[in-house]
Amino acid sequence: MHQQSSSLSRRRLLQVSATIGACALGPASLGAHTLTRSVTHPASAPNPGAPGGTSPIIAAARAGLQRAGARVSQMDVVAVADFSQASSHPRFHLVDIAGGRITSMLVAHGRGSDPTHTGWLSRFSNAAGSDCTSEGDFITAADYIGKHGRSIRLIGLDPTNDNALSRGIVVHSAPYVCPQIVREHGVLGRSEGCFALCSADLPQVLQKLGPGRLIVSAKV
Repeated sequence: MHQQSSSLSRRRLLQVSATIGACALGPASLGAHTLTRSVTHPASAPNPGAPGGTSPIIAAARAGLQRAGARVSQMDVVAVADFSQASSHPRFHLVDIAGGRITSMLVAHGRGSDPTHTGWLSRFSNAAGSDCTSEGDFITAADYIGKHGRSIRLIGLDPTNDNALSRGIVVHSAPYVCPQIVREHGVLGRSEGCFALCSADLPQVLQKLGPGRLIVSAKV
């Protein structure tokens, strides 16, 4: 009995030491956004810096629904890709319109939008062959299985993104989008203009962002 008690004590000490070591690697060294794949923000915690306490992401989602009007058949969830943030931040936001909750995850931008690979999007483009991310409102079409696995086709609604279908701009997963890449390199890899997500996040995006829903791509 004494030997078992000593073994348990040593095990507990190791667990505590491991916890302390993990805490020592907190936001100062890695950045809180790199420690989790996605983050959900409750409706009760709006952005205090926004006018009236309203999150600018929620405001962008609602404004997008107003612009798109009847072209959006499903208004329960809107995605907002906020490219004012660096690629190391969770900047692809799924907005629950009724509940006001936001689930945020990593997303890559196009290599043509960041030619020196700084991690920041410097320009949008709708041009074929530009490898750029496009600005504007998109409607999700049917998902399919392509060279990147399960993907979602997108229809651009604006002159700034109406080449989305012909350019093959879609939502898909990619191995260069994950927290480990951020930890090792400080930035994500780059796509050819697609909204490339972490493979672990794609299932919930496929579930919540089915056909007829809106994606807003902008610097919010």
